[in-house]
Amino acid sequence: MSYEPDLTEPVMPEPPGAPVPVVTPERVLAALALLVPIVAMLWVPSYDKADPAAGGMPFFYWYQLLWVPVSAVFTVAAYLLINRDEKARAAARKAGGAR
Repeated sequence: MSYEPDLTEPVMPEPPGAPVPVVTPERVLAALALLVPIVAMLWVPSYDKADPAAGGMPFFYWYQLLWVPVSAVFTVAAYLLINRDEKARAAARKAGGAR
């Protein structure tokens, strides 16, 4: 006989002291934010060309220079996501008691 849950029953929250998951959406997004600039720079065939030039500078160079501030934006986003996740973990630990 299989048990079918009663959907009218209230869902009980996790008990205090329940483990905080290691992999969270914030951590996954932070990893992806850090991975994007790395993949973009390691995929050399995508920018190994001279045209289109910008201000007399070949594409190869200005594309790489463009990634300096873009990488900074992705790094700040990753930092903010991890910071948010750490605050949520600290709050969960505090609510669940010291571990």
